[in-house]
Amino acid sequence: MTGGPYPVATLLAVCVAALATVAVGIHGVRFARTTSDFLVASRSVSPRWNAAAVSGEYLSAASFLGVAGLIAKYGADALWYPIGFTAGYLGVLLFVAAPLRRSGAYTVPDFAEFRLRSRSLRKLAMVVVAVVCALYLVPQLQGAGLMLHTLLGIPSWVGAAVIGAIVIGNVVGGGMRSITFVQAFQYWLKLTAVAVPAVALCVFYFSDRQELGEPAPPTVSERTTVEITTDVVVQVAEPVLLTGEGALDGTPLDGRSIVVDAGTHTLGTGTSLVLDAGAAVPVVAGAPVDNDDWISPGLGFGGDHPMYSVYSLIVATFLGTMGLPHVLVRFYTNPDGRTARVTSLTVIALLALFYVFPLLLGVFARLYVPQLLITGTSDAAVLLLPVSVFAGWGGQLLAALVAAGAVAAFLSTSSGLLVSIAGILSTDVLPGRIRDFRLASVLAGIVPLAVSIVFVTLDLSRTVGLVFAVAASTLCPLLVLGIWWRGLTAPGAAAGLVVGGIASGGAATASILAGLDAQDVGGWAAAILAYPAAVSVPLAFATMVVVSLATRSHIPDGVAGVFARMHVPERLGMGSDRERDLQP
Repeated sequence: MTGGPYPVATLLAVCVAALATVAVGIHGVRFARTTSDFLVASRSVSPRWNAAAVSGEYLSAASFLGVAGLIAKYGADALWYPIGFTAGYLGVLLFVAAPLRRSGAYTVPDFAEFRLRSRSLRKLAMVVVAVVCALYLVPQLQGAGLMLHTLLGIPSWVGAAVIGAIVIGNVVGGGMRSITFVQAFQYWLKLTAVAVPAVALCVFYFSDRQELGEPAPPTVSERTTVEITTDVVVQVAEPVLLTGEGALDGTPLDGRSIVVDAGTHTLGTGTSLVLDAGAAVPVVAGAPVDNDDWISPGLGFGGDHPMYSVYSLIVATFLGTMGLPHVLVRFYTNPDGRTARVTSLTVIALLALFYVFPLLLGVFARLYVPQLLITGTSDAAVLLLPVSVFAGWGGQLLAALVAAGAVAAFLSTSSGLLVSIAGILSTDVLPGRIRDFRLASVLAGIVPLAVSIVFVTLDLSRTVGLVFAVAASTLCPLLVLGIWWRGLTAPGAAAGLVVGGIASGGAATASILAGLDAQDVGGWAAAILAYPAAVSVPLAFATMVVVSLATRSHIPDGVAGVFARMHVPERLGMGSDRERDLQP
């Protein structure tokens, strides 16, 4: 499905959002003069401004598009995504924000060396940060391609390339100082873009109310044609009449109407499926078929071990936030530890407000664009809802607003991720000058852009959830134990990073590149590969503790002073920022 009847409005909105981002970024460039400006905005960002910037950066394509799509597909259990994305900041508030800021570090690898006095550990942490950021950046660029293809019909790679170019330009121009202004602006744009359509759909729903919890499959309200772009396995709860061209279970349809029995069926690539008004919609395998199952918790996300998938997701999202480099670097920009905590508290409120609206949009997507459940491309639900429900310019203007918000989502998160990668490359690989930061920004942006074009994945939140699992299994244990346990050693931290990284990263790689999902193959192996955090996170923590206990002789000297610096309020004068005085 591409565009609407009036794509000019959508195209204009996309262009305005992109140009506004560039304009705000250019404004911020005027304030970027030193290396500290580029890396941590000279540690001078106020809590209110920083909280909006953190929220704008954190609310990625997975939040703007993916959360609603997952709720439309999986129902009640998918609520753990927005809950986990928000609650993760409670962990940041309690365990990480203030001590990390007081450390005076610029990056996570910088913190690792400061805490454990090991250059080798710093290099290992640098690799982990780069991998986590790159994995996170790929779905943002893919989401941009999906949006522009869905709304304007242009090739997906064009959208990814355009967003990538804007992000690289903004980061190269002004670094952290510049994108702080951009991301704060983009939070409020995204909130408006998701709230206005949600409120409009609420009004429409209560004027033409439909039941959500009935023991019946979702149905289309009008004759609908669905194009199948790749082989997909669907399931139906009761016999349903299907018409179209292409192949069903390997049998040509040739325009005939076929009654398919309850169970699973395969729709071949290139199939064009026609559903009459009121027809039941087949649902992609693994998702709840009936609306009463959809609205009830406990079915997980498909596969043989549904509750495991839910609990593993909770572990990943609750702890993964503490290990996301582009989130952590924001706390280095606060003036002190107290303001870092105020920033975290404000972020929780801003995120909680935002996630109310994708939840509503996910519910409405189940009602008004259920055809997306056939192909599993429910990420497009937020983009297609306005023009599907509201006719004429009203729907198109809402779609244009959503498109502007989606552009903001891609740009803000991608900018933060690129700053994180460029920061570690410029300080750990290159000499650390401003021109090195700019060179690192270009190099760090090109590689994920190429990957996003080559490998196409679905379910943005599912992909991002895997990245959360990697962060929770690597950088989270390093920070939590590094901040709160004096017994951590460099060999223990390195062993935990390697073990947690291999366990979670291997699962993420298999899931993303091979398209492996829990509902595709039964058994524990498939469930763990799709949702590795419940295994990989305890394994990483245990490895760090056990190896550290076995290498007590490697506890660095002066650990008491390091802990005093991290935990004693700044007003007592126990430490000061370790500023870099590097020239362009």
